[in-house]
Amino acid sequence: MRFFTFPTGLRKALQQFSLITGERESDPFAEAMDISGQKDFYLTHAWVNIAIGILMRNIGRTEFIIKRHGQRLESGPVFSLFNEPNRNLSRFDLWKETGAWWFLEGEAFWYFGDSYSGGIPKEIHILNPRCMTMRIENGIVSKWFYCTNGEVIPLLPDEVIHFREWNPWNPWRGVTPLISLKYELEQDQWANKSNHDLLKHNAIPQGILKTDQIIREEEADMIEQRWEKKYGKNAKNRKIAVIGKGTEFKPLTFSPDALKLFDLKRWNLYTILAKYGIPPRVANIQDPRANLSGTDTESQHAAFWKYTLIPVLKNFEQITESQFFKRFRLTDKGAFNLADIPELQHSEDEQSKRDIEEVTAGLKTINDVLTERGKNTKPWGDTWYRPQNVIPVNDKEKQT
Repeated sequence: MRFFTFPTGLRKALQQFSLITGERESDPFAEAMDISGQKDFYLTHAWVNIAIGILMRNIGRTEFIIKRHGQRLESGPVFSLFNEPNRNLSRFDLWKETGAWWFLEGEAFWYFGDSYSGGIPKEIHILNPRCMTMRIENGIVSKWFYCTNGEVIPLLPDEVIHFREWNPWNPWRGVTPLISLKYELEQDQWANKSNHDLLKHNAIPQGILKTDQIIREEEADMIEQRWEKKYGKNAKNRKIAVIGKGTEFKPLTFSPDALKLFDLKRWNLYTILAKYGIPPRVANIQDPRANLSGTDTESQHAAFWKYTLIPVLKNFEQITESQFFKRFRLTDKGAFNLADIPELQHSEDEQSKRDIEEVTAGLKTINDVLTERGKNTKPWGDTWYRPQNVIPVNDKEKQT
């Protein structure tokens, strides 16, 4: 990439062009996400990491294909670009990483590379949105700046494709989905810290030895040492405890307040999954109070694709169409191929069965079905072929 070293004064001036970082004090988005000074929840929050991992892995299962006039291409500059975006990035990793940034930051950036000078690019590189700042002139982005390792790299808008989720606080940048989960994430941080301290410092003993006799301090220490030696947590096997006269062992459990933390974390877990549109079974979570059959599990996996992944993939298609294919005035089109996704096969089989029944009944023609599926029509597809075994009722009555 093109690295430039700017004087300190100029670097500070460039940073002021960012409405995210340069104006942090007055940015409500930055203030809302200022949670204990920790903002990389993909690093620190287990379920944020798991949820984004599930989403990006499944996006990576889909194949982005290039078509021209409805026919799939297997060669050409556009096919080569999306088949191998650069030497270090595969065609599936391109969409996995784009989706990961989308779900983490609400935006993603593609850069055409150092050698790009116009026309169809030969490379695509994914940039870190956290390092992007911008200059706004006349209400539009006139220049991007990629800041990393103390260096500032100016980028022209023509060298960048910007995938952006709607942001009510900043119309030029995306917004992280995690912004609405501020309190849930904050609660989880405190709950995790409380549980960690509880386990680390062994704040609650496993039990107490009670006796109705008066014992001296040295005797109490001796009893404790003997108990730990024979029956403590380091003992290899469980043994039968023999307690002297008037002494009893009373086990202790977590306090009700400590148990509430687990209920709170479970609530926050479902909130995070709901925000990302992930059904519990897709995340391998099963509520012991719910009896789910295999059909219920299949329906959750299918719903995950229908109502979460497919809308996101369609959004990616539209952004790519407007910022890439139309920008370069290409007749080629790009689309995700969902035909090989097993979770969608059951619903597609049911749809095919309904289509056949409606064609047989004369409610649709073959071309009607092909048009609905986005496929090329047939020259003979507008003709309805009535089954031979169908006899009009009026004719049958006349024969009798």
